[in-house]
Amino acid sequence: MFRQIVSAVAMVVVMTVLTGVLFPLGITAMAQVFFPFQAHGSLLKAGGRVVGSRLIGQNFSRAAYFHSRPSAAGNGYDASNSGGTNLGPTSLKLIRGVHLKRKDGSDDPGNFDGIADLASAYRAENGLDSTALLPADAVARSPSGLDPEISPENAQLQCARVARARGVGAELVRRLVQAHTRGRQLGLLGEPRVNVLELNLELDRGIRSPRVAAPAVRNSKGSL
Repeated sequence: MFRQIVSAVAMVVVMTVLTGVLFPLGITAMAQVFFPFQAHGSLLKAGGRVVGSRLIGQNFSRAAYFHSRPSAAGNGYDASNSGGTNLGPTSLKLIRGVHLKRKDGSDDPGNFDGIADLASAYRAENGLDSTALLPADAVARSPSGLDPEISPENAQLQCARVARARGVGAELVRRLVQAHTRGRQLGLLGEPRVNVLELNLELDRGIRSPRVAAPAVRNSKGSL
């Protein structure tokens, strides 16, 4: 009986050390050696300071930058409150939104922009016809609310606006989009995509304009 207890305790100690200490330390050490960029959060820098992660979407509002897809994470792009709307494709709220007023005339805090609202705003800010077809990611919130990438079609529709704001030709901006477009993984998995933060940082490195003072990069705590 005593030997069985000793064996059981020894096994718990050994497995705890192996799986709870040595294995995690070994994996961490390997990650630091072989994948240091990913191990530290895939962080991107501008001017020597961290402005975000390649894996976490954030909000861009200035005309001179490409905009991310809409977000329902917290108040939008909140990395501490990742999530979608949980609204189905037949939901009238999702499609038409909610637009209510309080008795004092102010907007109700429960208001919600639907796909129709997002589509109208997208067309207006990019100078598109009111009937122009839009890619789904231009008006649909991602399930996580933190999608760092948009479709090449979405990016191309924003090129004219970005070019006007920076005072350069639209073709130059389109070439940057093409250069930052990643194809399907292994040629089969996923869809072609463009990382918004990487593209905007490249814009500031390659196309500086007197109209653009500083990157309009935001995270869950505000502007960086």
